[in-house]
Amino acid sequence: MHIDLNADLGEGGPHDIELLKLVSSANVSCGVHAGDAETISNTLRMAVEHNVRTGAHPSFPDREHFGRRDMQLDFNALRSHLLYQLGAIATIATSVGATITYIKPHGALYNQAAKDTDLAEYIVRIVQEFNPTLTIVGLAGGELVRISNQMGLKSLSEVFADRVYSADGSLLPRSDPRALIQDPEQAIAQSLSMVLDGVVTAVDGSLVKVRADTLCLHGDTQEALLLARKLIVAFTVNNITVG
Repeated sequence: MHIDLNADLGEGGPHDIELLKLVSSANVSCGVHAGDAETISNTLRMAVEHNVRTGAHPSFPDREHFGRRDMQLDFNALRSHLLYQLGAIATIATSVGATITYIKPHGALYNQAAKDTDLAEYIVRIVQEFNPTLTIVGLAGGELVRISNQMGLKSLSEVFADRVYSADGSLLPRSDPRALIQDPEQAIAQSLSMVLDGVVTAVDGSLVKVRADTLCLHGDTQEALLLARKLIVAFTVNNITVG
């Protein structure tokens, strides 16, 4: 068994270089919610050095709140913002010998698209226009994955090592103090359950079925590097290959 291990990088987190030695995919900030042109370039260059897949990690235009504030944009406005971000990161990637192979929305854009069918369709239409060969990464069981498949784009269902789930399979909002898993052992146990058994225990104790094509850990937390190292050990023990 194998699992793709991804991390959100290029956001100014403290462990980007070390994480790039452990993960198999890097979701690289497009410079709107965090990071800048130099950070993007350096992250992509390091990903090439470590043979890590690279994807675009665009967001709502919301740097003040790190892209985590809900927004309502019409199709044309969203199209302008996403094409701007995708075009910029694709150009920088080419300049350092990297290739953008997928797109994973960030923050509120990601979470809203998991529930909002119209927003999910907007994103898929924009990706189709920009580069229909890109894979779309979305929350397992969410609308973005469903719509991507329905409209003929490749998709990956994503699960989270360090986030708590609601009973409907969505992520517990960050406004809830229980949203982040701080204990590495709890995060590892949750990850193994999702990868090996296809289920996650929700905040209310119920079991939720999930498809785990790729597993995310957040690179902007102080615990990210410790968790990544422990995950690699746990995967090895359980005959799970990261790749």
